[in-house]
Order: sequence, then structure tokens, then C-alpha cells
Amino acid sequence: MNTIQELREKRAKIWDNAKDFLDSKRTSDGLISEEDSKTYEKMESEVVNLGKEIERLERQAVIDLELSKAVNKPIRESIQTHEKVKTGIASDEYKDAFWKAMRNRNGYEIRDILQIGQDVNGGYLVPDEFERQLVESLEEENIFRKLATIITTSSGDRKIPVVATKGTASWIDEGQEIPESDNTFGQVSIGAFKLATLVKISEELLNDSAFNMEAYISKEFGRRMGAKEEETFFTGTGTDRPTGILSDTAGAEVGVTTNSTNSLNFDDLMDLFYSLRSPYRNKAVFIMNDATVKNIRKLKDGNGQYLWQPSVTAGTPDMILNRPVYTSSYMPTLGAGNKTVLFGDFSYFWIADRQGRVFKRLNELYATKNLVGFMTYQRVDAKLILPEAVKCLKQKA
Repeated sequence: MNTIQELREKRAKIWDNAKDFLDSKRTSDGLISEEDSKTYEKMESEVVNLGKEIERLERQAVIDLELSKAVNKPIRESIQTHEKVKTGIASDEYKDAFWKAMRNRNGYEIRDILQIGQDVNGGYLVPDEFERQLVESLEEENIFRKLATIITTSSGDRKIPVVATKGTASWIDEGQEIPESDNTFGQVSIGAFKLATLVKISEELLNDSAFNMEAYISKEFGRRMGAKEEETFFTGTGTDRPTGILSDTAGAEVGVTTNSTNSLNFDDLMDLFYSLRSPYRNKAVFIMNDATVKNIRKLKDGNGQYLWQPSVTAGTPDMILNRPVYTSSYMPTLGAGNKTVLFGDFSYFWIADRQGRVFKRLNELYATKNLVGFMTYQRVDAKLILPEAVKCLKQKA
């Protein structure tokens, strides 16, 4: 049996035992003793730790699969194929020249090839295959790139038409003039902000043919930029960075405000669920902090069933009210005035990637330390184009 599947089943079993224990120890007033509370929290902690281990093993499996791919081209008989020839920055020739340049094996012939993808500021556009690999790394670190709509823009602001108000039908008498009722349209503008990072690698490591520079840089850049993207997509102010979904301006609408500053209950979640219009609920998901999930784990619905339902299937998220639950450390914890739970259709959160990511090798900056710098940057913007599609739960101020 797969180790990850075993852990999922073990987590589900421990959670069932924890719920039974909690139910059996509750007194008539719904409370449990301090000793029983410690025992329950220990069981709950084991559920949380198993969940984190499952996530680690899943990420490890993805990395192992990537690194297990063949590094040499297999020998094949010469046969006629109808494969489309790759050109420009997608070509094998450009990819080979790109990585040779990054290792400083940069002769005139290589420079000529790299002119295909040279940036006006001296960098090189990332080869197509490497950019896809980098995007995959971003998806591992950034839940928004799994849920949002991603578009690619070439230059200038992207104007997105949005229906502001919709026309209606009317009952009229015989012979009465039909009243006009047109839709009114607005526009949401998506621009571009620069996100950049830099790593340093020793000359000795670069010259070591056993060092997989492509895999290392892809993973490290993906981790850094993905984490910063996710943080900003939640909390961004719109000034020198994208507008976050928690922003008071152009962010998610407040669906419900709790009666407590540091807790929530079943009624709060139900009010949040139904504050979202039914067309959006079909694809809606919850997003919250791990600490908020811990609070919800103890809640029951009107039939005595626990709201939180742990997943036992690989690739399937946990559920609350039969809707998927995603967690992020960048969501606020339970506290006065905080927006602690998001619920909605996140396909209305649009991410605009401007052209490709640019990659530069910095030879002289760290030369005295025998190091080489590698810098990458991308231009990206993000915005919730229809605020009514996502609702948030706000704690009492």
C-alpha cells in the first residue's frame, strides 16, 4: 500500500477516535475536564502532524519524479516523424545555449543564438521548457495559481469588461410601450508590478558537472516567488504591488461579521455559506489559516455531525459543508477585526503574467567572494474582478 494512502487512512481513523472521545467526555453542559481536554488536544495534534507529513511526502514525490527524468537523450533509430519543429526560445538550440551561458561557457556562437530571447535590459528570456518547470514550482507554493484564472499579457494595461448592472424584464399592459432596460458595463484594469529575487552560487559548484543547476534554480526561485506572490495576493495594497483579495478596496465582500473577536461557530459558517449567491457556490472553496481550521474541527452541524471532513484520497482536499478547504499561513488568525475565512469562486481572481520571466547572470558583483549571482524577475498583477464572487468572514472588532 502506498505510504501516503496509509497515512491518510491513519489520520482519518485517529480523527474518528478523537471525535468519539470528545463526545464521550462531554458533560451535560457541553464541557470537558482539563485532563480530558489535554488528551483530546494531543490526539488533534497528531491529526495535524500527519496532515503536514502527507503534504511533505506529496511534495517529495513530485520532486523525485522530476529529478528521476533521464538526463541523456536515448538512442533511437532514425525514423521519419511529423513532430512540430521548435523555434525561437522553445528550441533545443536556444535552451542549450542558455544554460551554457549561465555556466559562463559563452562563446560568440552562443551569444548569437541568445539574441533570439535577449531582454532590452541585458537579461535573457527563460527558455520555454524551463519556464514551464518554474510555473510548476510556483503552483506547489501558491494556492492562488491552482484556483485563479491566469492570463498572459504582452504590454500595457489589460482592460477587462465587467457587467456592473443587469437589465430586467417588466410586466406591461396591452399596447403599452416596452421600457428600456440595458446592461451597464464597467472595466477592471490589470497592469504589471515587478517581482524579483537573487541567488548566489559558488564558481566551484557551477563547474561541477554533477550539480544540476537547472533543477536547483527552478526549485529555489519557485519557492521564493511563489511564497511572495501568495502573501501579496492575500494582503497586497495595490500600491507598488497587486491588490490582495483581503483588501478593503476592490477585495472580497464581507459576508458575515461574527459576535466574537477570537472564535466562530456553526451559525457563522452557515451565514457565510449562504451570503454567497448560489451560482458562485457551485465552484466555491474555503480558504483559512491552520489555526482557524483547528477551531472549526470541534464544531458540529444541526445533526450532530462534525463540520470538518478529513480527506482519505490523495489529491483531494479536506471538506467543510461539503466544499473543499485550502489553508494558507498568510490568512489572518482569529482576532478582533480580522478577516479569517474566505469562501467563494476564486476563478474570478485573475492573475496577469506580463510576457516571460527574465533571467540574468551577475558575474562581477560577487567576484571577490568567488560567487556568481543569478537574478530573475517577472511582471505580474492580480485582482478580484468581481467582488461579489468571494465573501469573507470578519471577526467582531
